[in-house]
Amino acid sequence: MATREDQAPATTAEVKEKCEHFRQTFGVLKSEIGKVVVGHPDVVDGVLIALFAGGNVLLEGVPGLGKTLLVRTLAQTLTLPFSRIQFTPDLMPADVIGTNIVTEDPQTGRRQFEFQRGPIFAQVVLADEINRATPKTQSALLEAMQERSVTSGGTTYKLQQPFLVLATQNPIEQEGTYPLPEAQMDRFIFKINVGYSQLDDLMTILDRTTGTAAPEPNKVLDGPQILALQSLVRGVVVAPHVKEFVARLVLATHPGTATAAGGDSGVTNRYVRCGASPRGAQALLLGAKVKALIDGRYHVSYGDVKAVATMALRHRLILNFEAEADRVNPDDIVAKVLQLTPTEPARVGAA
Repeated sequence: MATREDQAPATTAEVKEKCEHFRQTFGVLKSEIGKVVVGHPDVVDGVLIALFAGGNVLLEGVPGLGKTLLVRTLAQTLTLPFSRIQFTPDLMPADVIGTNIVTEDPQTGRRQFEFQRGPIFAQVVLADEINRATPKTQSALLEAMQERSVTSGGTTYKLQQPFLVLATQNPIEQEGTYPLPEAQMDRFIFKINVGYSQLDDLMTILDRTTGTAAPEPNKVLDGPQILALQSLVRGVVVAPHVKEFVARLVLATHPGTATAAGGDSGVTNRYVRCGASPRGAQALLLGAKVKALIDGRYHVSYGDVKAVATMALRHRLILNFEAEADRVNPDDIVAKVLQLTPTEPARVGAA
């Protein structure tokens, strides 16, 4: 039985110590990844924030920018089972989740069905070029990404925690790709755009990839350590006015409502066909909690929310034809929503 001392709340010193440990661990993990991945600090930060927030990540960019390398390098820094699924048009759902096969007992000769687990049963799963598979195969990931389980033949199998899907995709306008369904996009906590390298970074990439030295990252975290840090993230304090700001940000993306950003003729009603779901609010808050810990704080600020807003919301907004005609993209909408949504609570000054 737990004693009163076991149940006592953590002291200020203990909280500061845990925050500092988290910040240092984050820095070490980022440093180890930096041994292999050159540049793109915002991309690396986004992936690590998603790891500690317990969410899945979608990395989008043209081929050759290091998306797959980043995921493989992250897996090398974690002592977790890793699998890579190369998505192609002929990939079937059974190739992802597994299938029931007939086995024979060598002693009795009796035959029975046995479930052969697929690559989704790893803990770090790279879904490489996910938009090159058909929607049927893409949907095989839905249950695993949300419920952390897989169902086959009427039996549900729980996935080992922590579990993380990191998917890469090429821009959907390229040939041979299938746009991800909205239900699947919503299951990614962040969508991170990977851009081209700068001159200095490109020079460093050339040195590392065309020479004899091949740096290898060290192991930093195991499963229980990741779960403990994820639990710490969940406990970060969020003041009511910050939580309300998160909710108002999400509501501001809903067209045809009184909360739409800019009013009747504003950016939301003009360009957005479907706004962010409650998962968007969850992504904002969890990402902001990790951002606070990175900065050595155990409470979330408005700045933390704004820092992760684009990653958390860009893939949850469905734009209309007018947005396409005016060349307005989701990042533009998120930036405008942030600008038009005041940080002050709506109920300040109310009677």
